[in-house]
Amino acid sequence: MPLTAREVEPALSCWSELSGGTARLINHSENQTFQIDTASQGSYTLRVHRTGYQSRTSIDSELAWLMALRRDTTLPIPEPIAGVDGHLLQAFTTDKGQRLAVLFRHVPGREPEPDSNLGEVFVTLGQYAATLHNHATTWQRPPAFQRQVWQAATILDSDGPWGDWRVAPGVNDTNRSVLDRLDKALWRRLAEYGTGPDRFGLIHADMRLGNLLVNGNRVTLIDFDDCGFCWFTYDFAAAISFHETNPAIPALKAAWLEGYGSARSLRDEDVAAIDSMVMLRRMALLAWIGSHAETRLAQQHMQGFADGTAHLAERYLRGPIWP
Repeated sequence: MPLTAREVEPALSCWSELSGGTARLINHSENQTFQIDTASQGSYTLRVHRTGYQSRTSIDSELAWLMALRRDTTLPIPEPIAGVDGHLLQAFTTDKGQRLAVLFRHVPGREPEPDSNLGEVFVTLGQYAATLHNHATTWQRPPAFQRQVWQAATILDSDGPWGDWRVAPGVNDTNRSVLDRLDKALWRRLAEYGTGPDRFGLIHADMRLGNLLVNGNRVTLIDFDDCGFCWFTYDFAAAISFHETNPAIPALKAAWLEGYGSARSLRDEDVAAIDSMVMLRRMALLAWIGSHAETRLAQQHMQGFADGTAHLAERYLRGPIWP
């Protein structure tokens, strides 16, 4: 159950910086995000985790990677703040049960608009993705590190963490057959592509526009809550989430590849696999919309999303989505 701003007030005592602060809900997607304003310490962002989605070990693992990235790279990413007990992950109790939360230092900026000129943003995103992937391939993960694996089984099967695409809004007798064919084709093509260490590893997995904050020329990448093991080029697919049918996507793909190639090389088969990543992500989002129908983000994109997915699937099954 979502919490109100008043219901998260018990969490504020977990951090000395938040003494006397006030909470305001700013986003409800997978988790809830609150802005905490204080009179003397400025503003912070509090992420309250959705019950049952990530375990303590999984969240601790995300934070371990985040702190390693802050130490080892110059990527603009959020700074988590330790609580009074010295731990980044905190628990607090409400009338709705115990909840887990993480506090971050406030990052100024705004989410980029999908209809704005995003070319430079996608060059930057490509560079960020390559930097993340380079780090992931050399970083020595802690022994207890545990994150989800994003692959055909966890996205396409009926019991995936984001739900079942087959019961999503808009899936009907008209579009179901092409979506079934897409499902089978993705299983086959992803298996053929394989999960070698040159193409599959730890990624952000949700580098969509909603997880970017643009402030002048600075682009900050936020929300590593869905980071996990997946194909590296899935990070491009995530970057165009909910906007895969936009006619600007071919140019944004070229911009992303330009940025990525400046820091890490991709083989021809990696570039060719991007279409499969886009369709895999699209099916993940279709399932997510069905299982998160109460959120504003799902409601914003629900209308026509299944039909749009089927249209993209027809193009994918015939050949390249973007010739």
